[in-house]
Amino acid sequence: MNSIVITQPGGPEVLRLQSAPRLTPAAHEVLIQVHAAGVNRPDVLLRQGKYAGSGDVSGSVPGLEVAGTIAQCGANVTRWQPGDQVCALLAAGGYAEYAVADARHCLPVPAGWSYTEAASLPETVFTVWHNVFQRGQLQPNETLLVHGGSSGIGITAVQLAHALGSKVAATVGSAAKADAVRALGADVVVNYKEQDFEVEVQAMGGADVVLDMIGGDYTPKNLRLLRDDGRLVFINAMRGGTAEFNALEVMRRRLTISGSTLRPRSADFKAALAAEVERHVWPLLQEGKFRPVVFRTFPLAEAAAAHQLLESSEHIGKIVLTLGD
Repeated sequence: MNSIVITQPGGPEVLRLQSAPRLTPAAHEVLIQVHAAGVNRPDVLLRQGKYAGSGDVSGSVPGLEVAGTIAQCGANVTRWQPGDQVCALLAAGGYAEYAVADARHCLPVPAGWSYTEAASLPETVFTVWHNVFQRGQLQPNETLLVHGGSSGIGITAVQLAHALGSKVAATVGSAAKADAVRALGADVVVNYKEQDFEVEVQAMGGADVVLDMIGGDYTPKNLRLLRDDGRLVFINAMRGGTAEFNALEVMRRRLTISGSTLRPRSADFKAALAAEVERHVWPLLQEGKFRPVVFRTFPLAEAAAAHQLLESSEHIGKIVLTLGD
């Protein structure tokens, strides 16, 4: 089978199409014939050798989410059968013609969705559900601020929060991105290149939950705009992991600072999360309250170009590699 391999840590050019033996699933796994694979920011960090716990990445196959048909089931798998259409969360290996997944980390392709659209779901939906609704405990009528509102994570957080009855504010970097995010359900959209997001969100009464992938100098602003008992949740720190803030204010206003990374979590944790996502999010997909936003697709062999686009931040929504849909 063909797969995209990281030949050494570095830029997009280190991604190479190579041939490898077809995989065999373990007893608890399924082998998926991949029709589409989502491209995500952690894939870039893995390629660079910077993802938490990644170690030596030479020879690794990136890719945290795929959609396709089950080609083979392990001996202990009972839910799935060969030919079933699924999308799945992976620890790695999605940029390939075949990938193995824990059977518990697979979900059915939503009715009416293409493989390309379904491949845009697992990594972002699992991440948002855990960080916004489990860790952040966002409730109906509360306000969520999501930074990077036009990213894959952003468009997911905006749509889910809106669908479940919360108000949403988002930051973006252009007028076109602002229009797109507003159309997905955001109540307030701030162009951070022209406006101070702290001032704009304070004007709407502040936020109860902030989903932040920026870090650095955003951190004190995020904490100041939170309402009492507010929750700040980190999923990345693109502007740096260090920041100064007033710990006394955190104490006085009972603020909670949290965060997570999904890839290193245990298989059992991800299985429980998959079950939660299927129970709470999949009905929203079927009801049309959440729609796929795929910005562009690339053939598998052009994974380097897909990474270049992702790193440019010019996209709105998801970038997907396709192997036939």
